[in-house]
Amino acid sequence: MVDLASELEHRPVFVTGADGFIGSHLVDTLVKHDANVHAFVRATSSGELKNIREHRDDITVHRGDLRDKHSVDRALSALKEYNDTLVFHLGAQAHVGESWERPYDTIDTNVTGTLNLLQSIVDQDLEIDKFDTAGTSEEYGNVDEEHRHSHEFTDDDRVVLSERSPVNPKSIYATAKVAADFLTMNYYDAYDIPTVTTRMFNNYGPRQNPRYITGTIITQALERDIVELGNLTPKRDMCYATDGVRGHLHVALEGNPGEQYVYGYGENISMQRWADTILEVGEEHGYWNGVDIVQDEDRYRPGDSDVEELLVGYEKLNKLTGWEPKVGWREGIHHTIDWYANNKAKWYGRVDWR
Repeated sequence: MVDLASELEHRPVFVTGADGFIGSHLVDTLVKHDANVHAFVRATSSGELKNIREHRDDITVHRGDLRDKHSVDRALSALKEYNDTLVFHLGAQAHVGESWERPYDTIDTNVTGTLNLLQSIVDQDLEIDKFDTAGTSEEYGNVDEEHRHSHEFTDDDRVVLSERSPVNPKSIYATAKVAADFLTMNYYDAYDIPTVTTRMFNNYGPRQNPRYITGTIITQALERDIVELGNLTPKRDMCYATDGVRGHLHVALEGNPGEQYVYGYGENISMQRWADTILEVGEEHGYWNGVDIVQDEDRYRPGDSDVEELLVGYEKLNKLTGWEPKVGWREGIHHTIDWYANNKAKWYGRVDWR
């Protein structure tokens, strides 16, 4: 396993979605290791940085929009003087539910945005060391019985998803991410851009949008005595944010161009048990008491679009780099609850349960 500190010191690194959830945790690590960070953030009228404001004096901020090729060109032009830049493409419309509410924006941001970045690198003839497109475990969807023979299963018949598993996207978000993955590989094949694609399984942690499952459980429990949720039978492989960041970094530094790497916690849990565990941890640490779970059919995904089970097999990344998750579920949940409890102003206006 490479030493991140020595590999990242003074290294030029370009991060899309740098002010978002995983992007901001990545920026934390890059700044800690004295990287030369170029943060691409979506231009807003206020120009306010939400999650990386404390690093403002240590990074270069580029404001623009992935959907706007001109602003992408302008930002990437800052890399012309380097030949060893790492590019982390984390910017996206990343919420499954919102992809049904904003389908055009999801496709435009996730597909056209990826295309704009890749084409800009070609147009400007930039020399980069690695381009990492962040995909999602949602791309796998459910097992298609016609392709069951292409999947791997545990002894208790749970599907294990790896780089070899077929994709079967069940949402607009997942389909857009599949397209972004293939575009990334197209530009490796056609132009020899050293691209990799990563699929991090369900991430959670401080700063995550409260509309995701972990945040919606925690924020409701902090504010009232019931937690309203949708379907609780699906199982997810929950990976803590800082473990995900380490995965991205090791793939970018050690991964082979043209290949894909998937990673997560390596175990899955039903959303019923995940919610129960969050409520148990919060009660143990005095954040709330006596909170009940209520199911609401209005919170289900539309039609038959829900994904039943996600479980990662991360052997490829582990064998190549030694990466493995370090943060256990209960520890990660405690850190996450603590952030929401102490940063109400950053999430209260964004919840979907009031």
